Amino acid sequence: MNASTIKRFIFLFIAIATSATTQLRAQESAPAMPVNPETKLITYQEVVKVEGTIKDLYSRAIDWINVNYKNPDDATKVRDPQTGYIEIYHRFNLERTDRQDTKIAAGIIDYTLKLELKDGRYRYTITNLNLKQSSKFPIERWLDKTDKAYNPNWNLFLAQMDKQINTLIESLKKGMLPGIKKKEDVW
Repeated sequence: MNASTIKRFIFLFIAIATSATTQLRAQESAPAMPVNPETKLITYQEVVKVEGTIKDLYSRAIDWINVNYKNPDDATKVRDPQTGYIEIYHRFNLERTDRQDTKIAAGIIDYTLKLELKDGRYRYTITNLNLKQSSKFPIERWLDKTDKAYNPNWNLFLAQMDKQINTLIESLKKGMLPGIKKKEDVW
């Protein structure tokens, strides 16, 4: 073997190994998605018990929104302190890795977050997850491996989406906890 053949062999080996690694990452199984049996939509929902009145919880929710969204007035479409109902429409980015392990934008996911507040508890619902493009692309399509447009990267996107949403939920739960009451400065 001459040097030129060896170089071609090494290049071919690296190309095949990189391609195989990328394909293996894409074929990882997607996390189990919480699908609502009635709507057939991916839906994250939980009732969380926490100390406080509707007024307290509403105030905490608004504080959390103001910290977690760059433009909170644009993100919140409904704010009703009397009923304790808040509705948020927002988005987050997905990424994929190319053959050189460079992160590339892979799309934007729109979602709806509803907060329903009552004395001593609140319920969050995250649903209506859609890939932003010229027409609606419901994320639930990514669960269908028989879809003619199926792409193994969909599993990676579902995993990213699940991680982003669970991070959002953890942040919400932390933000809804009662704060430490400050003593008034009496003099």
